[in-house]
Amino acid sequence: MITRIALRELRNLFLSPLAWTLLAVIQFILAWLFFAQMDSFFSLQAQLAVIENAPGATDLIVAPLFNTASSLMLMITPLLSSRLISEERRNGSLQLLLSSPVSMTEIVLGKYLGLVLFLVILVAMITLMPLSLLMGTSLDMGKLLSGMMGLILLLTAFAAAGLYISSTTKNPTVAAVASFGLLIMFWIIDVAGSAVEQGGTVFSYLSIIKHNIPMLRGIVNSSDLIYYLLFICTFIILSIRQLDAIRLQK
Repeated sequence: MITRIALRELRNLFLSPLAWTLLAVIQFILAWLFFAQMDSFFSLQAQLAVIENAPGATDLIVAPLFNTASSLMLMITPLLSSRLISEERRNGSLQLLLSSPVSMTEIVLGKYLGLVLFLVILVAMITLMPLSLLMGTSLDMGKLLSGMMGLILLLTAFAAAGLYISSTTKNPTVAAVASFGLLIMFWIIDVAGSAVEQGGTVFSYLSIIKHNIPMLRGIVNSSDLIYYLLFICTFIILSIRQLDAIRLQK
């Protein structure tokens, strides 16, 4: 049942003009950045040639591409996740799901995985750009895979938070704005940590982007993986509890 719900959500996303518009906008912006970074990289070849252990194409083209993609998706993922549950609540179709012999866990996981599949497809499309560089230069495949994994983990964390916010309101617009606000808070929370002496480490650990930066450099730490896993599980559990509360109210 989880798979059926996930495929249904994925199909609905591809049937939505919003999803196609966002895909086109993201690809256009990132393609422009990619070519700009590539032009800058080739113009620096003379200077890089005399530098020992100089950064390569992976550091100067791929890492900035993935970094910009994460910033773009901070704004776009809430638009995609806001409709997962709130729109069904507004249309009344959620009641059919709640009254069916399907558990809240299956509903939440199905909807979440549907969005995650869409995001993975998006990341794969983005990754095709740096892979095209293999025709003319070499890439550090370890850093490339690490950056790709970091971007996927970041986007799945965005999706989990957006899913929970979507379950708390019937208005997709409100859900999108609230999701963006929540993600911005986790994005810049380390700024608050730098302003206080006590608890600064805690604020820094809670920052969602801090755990992505090492992966852009090819460093994969277990603490970063655990953070994203806990982040995702927390908001999925909160979403399940929220749907349980909605069902009990009915």
